Amino acid sequence: MAPISIKRILISESVDPCCKKILQENGIQVTEKQNMSKDDLIAEIKDYDGLVVRSATKVTADVINATGNLQIIGRAGTGVDNVDVDAATKKGIIVMNTPSGNTISAAELTCTLLMSLSRHVPQAAMSMKAGNWDRKKFMGAEMYGKILGIVGLGRIGKEVATRMQSFGMKTIGYDPITPPEVTATWGVDQMSLEQLWPQCDYITVHTPLMPSTAGLLNDTSFAKCKKGVKVVNCARGGIIDEDALLRALESGQCGGAGLDVFVEEPPKNRALVNHPNVISCPHLGASTKEAQARCGQDIALQIVDMVMGKGLVGAVSIRAQGETQIGSNLERPYRATGSVQGGAPVLLELNHSVFRQPVSLTGNLLFFKAAASPQLLPSVTGLLATAGVEMESFSAPAARSGDQWFCVGLSSLLGDLGALKPLVKEAAQLSV
Repeated sequence: MAPISIKRILISESVDPCCKKILQENGIQVTEKQNMSKDDLIAEIKDYDGLVVRSATKVTADVINATGNLQIIGRAGTGVDNVDVDAATKKGIIVMNTPSGNTISAAELTCTLLMSLSRHVPQAAMSMKAGNWDRKKFMGAEMYGKILGIVGLGRIGKEVATRMQSFGMKTIGYDPITPPEVTATWGVDQMSLEQLWPQCDYITVHTPLMPSTAGLLNDTSFAKCKKGVKVVNCARGGIIDEDALLRALESGQCGGAGLDVFVEEPPKNRALVNHPNVISCPHLGASTKEAQARCGQDIALQIVDMVMGKGLVGAVSIRAQGETQIGSNLERPYRATGSVQGGAPVLLELNHSVFRQPVSLTGNLLFFKAAASPQLLPSVTGLLATAGVEMESFSAPAARSGDQWFCVGLSSLLGDLGALKPLVKEAAQLSV
């Protein structure tokens, strides 16, 4: 990619000091101004080429339209809920995040809440501080042998699965993108939501918040669950319908909830927070020293790589309009069409091959052209494993005959595309 000129960057929130240090070491002027109002940000942003935020700064269409020469909005964390990606895309501003920076921290907090729900640890601690010694009141349950349902099997879902398996839990899950063949290698039996709900003793959600996931756990889905099911949400407020959750808690259909996120933060309606069977946190998923250092470092390095023309990692919006040219390691262009869904870019078609499901344009992606056959996926998976590369997702074309394009999400880019020659006719890979 061609280098992009970034001379001045505004950091509007508390980001790890390494972020500023890396940017300055690469010749970029950095200004830090925190706790700005919307009007203050609109007045300030005109003087900068780049903006780095976490989750508190709301980069609305009004803010974006007030920019003068803004080239990049960097979110030091996962997701871009606080950035109007559509408005940025229309103005040609690149939006990027750090998708893996807080993976471990969010997974560990999820596991903490699951265990706390099982043994009532916060409630017991508060009881002790009040001068009580009530052993019978806090009778818990073992996690060994219980079934954990994981909705959303991306980076965080995978890390939760491997950790809870060490407690002897059976892990089942659902994900519309990651293929069952891949999750099976992590010990997760994938199935439909209709099959998943009635089996679970515990449910944890790890999806983005978009129209298809808003209220995913609602009155109807709670009714299909085991009585007393316990749920955890460390992803985004709104994936679990908060009113439905309160009704399920009151009726006993839900036996407890661990919530790190809310529809409104901080929540003004305290009914859930104050419920005796709810363990709540003030959005602490990424609040570890390690995650903040990782996110600060990642966003700075991603910006520097973009400025140097080395690559565009973590981008959720690009400057291209309509069809996009994707360069490959085979030194020929490919024509792709896509759209933005739920604030994130997706690929719909590549060289006239229409994908069954939109391909999420994030991470390391391998595209290859081949004739569909039952042996294709196992053969590609085996080749990747031999190269030390893990398959994270698999997207197939809608057509089932002739040569078609496939897409595979990878843990890292393949070192030698030539290794695919016995299996495919063309191949290309890129990091987004």
